[in-house]
Amino acid sequence: MPLYNHFLLPENQSGRLDVVLVSPRNPLNIGAAARAMANFGFTRLAVVAPYAPNWREARSAVGAPQQLLDAKESATLAEAVSHCTLVVGTGTLTYRKPEQPVVSLPLLAPLISRELARGGHVAVVFGPEKHGLTREDLSYCHMLVEIPTDERQPSMNLGQAVAVCLYELASRVSEETCTPKAPEPETEHTHSVAASGDLELLAGVVEEAMTAAGYSPRSMQAANHHDLRLLLRRLAPSSRDTRRILGLFRRILWRLNRNQKSSY
Repeated sequence: MPLYNHFLLPENQSGRLDVVLVSPRNPLNIGAAARAMANFGFTRLAVVAPYAPNWREARSAVGAPQQLLDAKESATLAEAVSHCTLVVGTGTLTYRKPEQPVVSLPLLAPLISRELARGGHVAVVFGPEKHGLTREDLSYCHMLVEIPTDERQPSMNLGQAVAVCLYELASRVSEETCTPKAPEPETEHTHSVAASGDLELLAGVVEEAMTAAGYSPRSMQAANHHDLRLLLRRLAPSSRDTRRILGLFRRILWRLNRNQKSSY
């Protein structure tokens, strides 16, 4: 069946893009986000720690009941994006100093198209209505996309923000990137980017090794983990390199723990 609008992403690509809502308070906004997803051909909705337990019953999800029914609910953002190779946070720079690259919304589509074309899985993350994504939330993101708004009213309604972002993705994807492509085979020179969950696992083992080596006091562990999370996403190691580094630090940790036991 041909697409109603040829600018929309084909299913083999739109099926690898998640819309993630972090701690939304109003079920009507969740429904509006689901409706926007249906408008532009996206099906994968993830809701992290929603405030209202009955959010799947939102009446604002006109024409999008399946998006709500199939939505994944997670306790944490880390869990929601663990399978993703590119995580994009959304927001305004009015009240924050970003620690990751910032991309304007019109330039986001080519980056996402490239990731989908090579077989990756993308998450576009939206924060709570009141304050948006926190510094901790953004540490899981490879980049921050800024929605251009007037400085006198920088914030947007959650449902509107989702609609604007998905419209940009649908309308700016070229004919070439819309053409379904098979993921590139993983070779010695071409490796898939590590998923967010693998990077979290690596960060945890590196942190354990740092603690065992007495690198920093316990009071700095949270800050170190935050910095490690950002660093690994900036480096964007391949899945193969991530496994190699993980094995290296596990060996270092084993040696440190063994030396500590033998010193008693």
